[in-house]
Amino acid sequence: MKTPHHVGIDVAKDSMEITVHENQEKWSFTNDETGIAKLITRMKKLGPSLIVMEATGGYEVTVAAELQSMGFPVAVVNPRHVRDFARSVGILAKTDALDAKVIARYAATVKPEPRSLPAEETRRLGVIMMRRRQIVAMRTAEKNRLHQADAAVGKRIKAHITWLEQELDDINKDLKQKIESSPEWKEKNDILQSVPGVGQNLAMTILSDFPELGQLNRKQAAALSGVAPFNRDSGAMRGKRSIWGGRGVVRTAVYMSIVSSIRYNPQIKAFYQRLVAAGKIHKVAMVACMRKLLCILNVMLKNHTFWNYTAHQLTDPCH
Repeated sequence: MKTPHHVGIDVAKDSMEITVHENQEKWSFTNDETGIAKLITRMKKLGPSLIVMEATGGYEVTVAAELQSMGFPVAVVNPRHVRDFARSVGILAKTDALDAKVIARYAATVKPEPRSLPAEETRRLGVIMMRRRQIVAMRTAEKNRLHQADAAVGKRIKAHITWLEQELDDINKDLKQKIESSPEWKEKNDILQSVPGVGQNLAMTILSDFPELGQLNRKQAAALSGVAPFNRDSGAMRGKRSIWGGRGVVRTAVYMSIVSSIRYNPQIKAFYQRLVAAGKIHKVAMVACMRKLLCILNVMLKNHTFWNYTAHQLTDPCH
């Protein structure tokens, strides 16, 4: 029987630290074309069962893509999960070499499921969406500053807001053009925006940051988007369940959509009112509506069907 090998890679801007959990073999390579080629050569000799690396703001993308293209099982995981794991086993220090060792141990213990990286076009769409969120955040901050600004400074703030709004308009046009140029994206976008309460922001966020939607079951969709409730129980104590983890940008976009959906989407509105009438507090009802909306969108994308309230009402895909 082949010995399993679980590999942890700590990826930085210019370097990679690699550790094999089973034999503690270690390598250091540069994070460039030459270093990645050396890494692939080592992995071919090793034949790893699983390679795990953290999501590090994009530094890991090329490494993971190259490894996956060679057929290696790769999982890119949330750094917080690895940090929580490290604390749970008493590892508090942090260096690149130690991080690689911890990631390798995490790979061998937790065995996260390998997932394919988004295609290059999807990744580029995600980068533009990230910039769009930054522009929106800057515009909001400047508008908040304008309320308390002195007249001398206010003029400059107004000029910056004007520039930001123009930049946001240009980004929106760029996003629309990219979606219109792809038959697959256009179909998904049209399906998503056929749902009352789902606007451009949520549709584009799903296309760029949640491309798996439509290929998952409802529990997977809830967990990946960060709206799945987790228990906080210990012994006889029963704590409140709460949501955490997942993809924060998706969760935020879904929440903003629900604010609109409980007013304009007849199915979500009725579901929300039923929960509140049953004694659920507003926050709990909102999260439940988020899960239901994601479930509905998941089924619609899976079946390539547009919004039809009567059909959904008669056959609820979330039950």
